[in-house]
Order: sequence, then C-alpha cells, then structure tokens
Amino acid sequence: MFDFRYHVASLAAIFFALVIGILVGVALASHGLGNTERKRLEEDLRRAESQANVLRTQVATLVNAGAADRAFVEGTYRDVMANRLKGKKIAVLFVGSSDNVSLSAITQALSDATSGPPLRIRFIKVPIDPAALSTRLATKPLLASYSTPDQLKNLGRHLGQEFVSGTDTPLWNALQNLIVEEKVGPSKPKVDGVVIVRTVKPQTGPTALFLKGLYAGLADIGVPVIGVERASEAVSAIKAFHRAGFSTVDDIEMRSGKLALVALLADPMLTGSYGIKKSAQAPLPAIAPLPATAGG
Repeated sequence: MFDFRYHVASLAAIFFALVIGILVGVALASHGLGNTERKRLEEDLRRAESQANVLRTQVATLVNAGAADRAFVEGTYRDVMANRLKGKKIAVLFVGSSDNVSLSAITQALSDATSGPPLRIRFIKVPIDPAALSTRLATKPLLASYSTPDQLKNLGRHLGQEFVSGTDTPLWNALQNLIVEEKVGPSKPKVDGVVIVRTVKPQTGPTALFLKGLYAGLADIGVPVIGVERASEAVSAIKAFHRAGFSTVDDIEMRSGKLALVALLADPMLTGSYGIKKSAQAPLPAIAPLPATAGG
C-alpha cells in the first residue's frame, strides 16, 4: 500500500522538473528571442512558479500529515502493547542459525509488551546427524530406547515437550552439543508461549522427520506456539508452520507483525495466519482490550 512518502516523492519529482523547466526557460529567454517569444516564455515562467508554489504547499501538508500519522500510530502501538504479556515467560526456538533481525524484532516485541527478554533461546543445528544421535543415546540406559532410526520422530517430540514444560530435560542434556548450536537462558521453568523461527531451507529425510516430531512436541503442552518470519524472507517457512498447526506472523520486523505476535501469545484462544503475504488471512488479528486495572 502507498503512503504519504510516495506522494511526497512524486510531488518532489514534479517540483524539481518544474525548476529545471524554469531554468531552461530563463536560459532560452536570454538568447535574443523576439518580443512575442519572450512574453510567451515569461508567461510560462509565471505559471511554472505558481505551480511550484502549489506543490510546495502540498508537500508541506503531506509531510505534516505524515508526521501526525506516525505519532498516532506510535502512541497507539505503545498503548495496545503495554502490559499485554506482563508476567508471561516466552521461549524462542530457532531451527538453524540466528537471524539477528528476527531475534531483535521478537525481543523488541516482548519488551514492548512488558514481558522482558525471552526466558530461553535455543538454536537447533540442522541437518541432524542421526548416527551421532544414535550412538550418544545408546550409551544412556534411560534414553537408549530413542537410539533406533524409527524413533527419530518420537525423539523430536519429546525434545519439544521438554523445551516447553521446563521440567527435567534429560534428552536436551544428553544431546546438547549434538543438536544445539547456541543456547541462552535456563531450561526451567515452564514457559507461557513459544516463538519459532526457521532460518534454513526445508529439510528432507531424517531431519524432516525429527523436525516434524519437534514441532508436534512444542504443541503438546497447550501453550501458544507462533511461527514467525520476516516479510523479506527468501524461503518461507509459513507453510511448514501451518502444517504443524502453528499460528503465524510473516512480517515480524514491522510494527504490525510485532503487535500480531504479542496478541497471539497473549490469548491462547486467538489463532490464525497474519501479515502482509498472500498466505495471511489478515494483517492483524482482532485484539481485545486488556481488563481495566483497579485504581486508587
């Protein structure tokens, strides 16, 4: 959608074109033209100057209106976001390496909603190495049942459950240096919501099976799980997140994307696909007002 900036740019272009025309006209008028030609150019010059004045006024009006719009949006955003996630603990899971833009946007959204930084963040190494996982698990008597190839999906599912539930995490503890590229924050306690980002291309074979189980495990605990990506993401993960049953936000770096993420995390009954891409059902979900706090 076009906004005031495009109008300003268009008007500015016309304005500068007029200035050039004025300069050319003056130059032509100074080279021995006849009286009729000179008068015509002078009249053209007056009209161009009048048009330029009108355009200057329109540009100033649009700039002022745009500033007012920005101030309104900024104020409304702050009011709607404030305290919406207060007291809630949110975890972030990256399938692949960190995307600083996405992580910064998620962290900002949580901060704006008075949640604070993510309780924990994990970055999953993909593709996985099934043989290394099997070897490691086979040496752990209590975990050896996960070591066979047919247990990859089940392994992923229980890792997903451990990530959300914040109880004992024997699988994460045993496999951490094999499946975790980077970690931030403790494994406990339970979180109130999960944000998931995929920064790698779609996976196949054993890794795809493992991730299918991981996604299912995240959803098992009954907290909101929101798949997010940037509007400019070259390889979208939205379809994969939909297949997993996650709600999604496809423009997390934008104000509207941050607001949609927070709304979905705040209300477990609110679901759907939001953003600016064709797969989105709407830019934003319906956002209910927060309950009024008791005043003194």
